[in-house]
Amino acid sequence: MIDLHCHLLPGVDDGPANVAEALDFAREQVAAGVHTVVCTPHASHGYPRNTGEAITGWTQSLAGDLAAAGIPLELRPGAEVALARAIELDDPELQALHLGDSGWLLLEPPLATDVPRLGSLVHTLQARGHKILLAHPERCAAFHNDPPLLAELVQHGARVQVTASALAGDFGRTVSRLAKAMVDADLVHVVSSDAHDARRRPPGLAAPLKAAGFAWLTEWACEQVPSALLAGEELPPRPAQPRRGLFGRR
Repeated sequence: MIDLHCHLLPGVDDGPANVAEALDFAREQVAAGVHTVVCTPHASHGYPRNTGEAITGWTQSLAGDLAAAGIPLELRPGAEVALARAIELDDPELQALHLGDSGWLLLEPPLATDVPRLGSLVHTLQARGHKILLAHPERCAAFHNDPPLLAELVQHGARVQVTASALAGDFGRTVSRLAKAMVDADLVHVVSSDAHDARRRPPGLAAPLKAAGFAWLTEWACEQVPSALLAGEELPPRPAQPRRGLFGRR
């Protein structure tokens, strides 16, 4: 599997504090069935040194550490770019923050505050040539307050990443309910871990998806779509969703 949203780089944001922790984290990813991680540290006002050039260098350095430790995990550079930061960066710097040089920008809307012009701001970034992958909208106030907004953004070309553990309920029932509704409405394209370390917010894709009743989504949302996205290819169609059985099971 491919984890498109993961805070694996050590000492650069709220992920692992040092290389030793990052190596433990990477081992957990491999044990969970992940072969490729896109390193997506926060690119926001709180982390001004996390530029595209810096992230690429840190990713290469950690890849060397993984190789030396015999950990079979491929790394690609990227970033989780806060909306407020994205709209003020110039296009070359935003391009340097794309996921694995794919043309896709992992864009994080604010979690706790609504953004009245969110749709307009996303459209502006798209008009500047950036393909938008929305990070964990199930946790963002804008989509709780205005559920139809996500469908509108998808209709205009944005794609959606939800967090596996959110589907499984780790962020509470309200978030889980919205995440599941997004899947049911065919508004989810990528499922990632958004993991931050090996213990507090550990990696996991297949296991939480299975726990949430979405095992059927795993290959498509955790391998096929991420692979196509990183390659700059057309995203494959989603498999048919199984009908709910007795007691709501899939």
